[in-house]
Amino acid sequence: MEKKKKVKLLAVQMGSEIGDIRSNILHVRNLLNKSLSEKNADFVFLPEVWTAGWHCPSFKDCAEPLDNAESVVMLRHIAKKYNTNIIGGSFICKRGETYTNTCPVINRNGELVCTYDKNHLFSYYGCAEGSIIKVGESPVMVNLDGVKIGITICYDIRFPEIYRAYRKSGADILVNMAAWGSNKKIPWDSMTTSRAVENQTYFVALTQTGWLKGDERNLGHSMILDYNGNILSEINEAEGGIYAEIDLNEMYKFREKCTVLKDIKDSYEVLLK
Repeated sequence: MEKKKKVKLLAVQMGSEIGDIRSNILHVRNLLNKSLSEKNADFVFLPEVWTAGWHCPSFKDCAEPLDNAESVVMLRHIAKKYNTNIIGGSFICKRGETYTNTCPVINRNGELVCTYDKNHLFSYYGCAEGSIIKVGESPVMVNLDGVKIGITICYDIRFPEIYRAYRKSGADILVNMAAWGSNKKIPWDSMTTSRAVENQTYFVALTQTGWLKGDERNLGHSMILDYNGNILSEINEAEGGIYAEIDLNEMYKFREKCTVLKDIKDSYEVLLK
């Protein structure tokens, strides 16, 4: 299929009820129905662990098997109803005796075309994701409607190598779907922007909002960035959707003028003197 030159993106920022999977599924379904009834989109994005909230002790209780996950069934219905592709944030997927932080990707026909398991697990500052979740084995880039999208989840953003691998494989859009703490605003804003600029790609930076527990809360500040790091659309702490219509042809022309990837060396062996 020939690549589409202009595509419409919708990223939905929301807050989860910790450990209440059914309430979260209903909430996201309502948000998607509202957003997609107002504006159509070619691609829809959701944040990390929206079914459970960022609370590692709740992960196993909110886990779902892939073949009959209620959250995925709901997303498949929405995709088919609105004729849109959904990069579905992530849910806790139970695979036998193991658990993964998994992004489901669904096409316009409501078909689950692939999944991505988070490649880097966050186990700092009291979080214990790595003791519960099995690490993903490889990056996954999906081709939908002729548009190549490189998928990452939250802590993956701290590893530029995965984004460079996507770009070298022909990525048009990079996405990071997160549940990002409010005390880390500078890293969020700087790293998402950097990944867009250094790889010359459109970038969807999407995180949850709302309270976690005690005085902890999610950052919000989801953005859609262009290949120069310009913010095309953003939202601060509110719930809701952000939209952008992007022109892939403009990006291709820019890449032809500024051929950064051709200047990458095969090796960067450090000489210690």
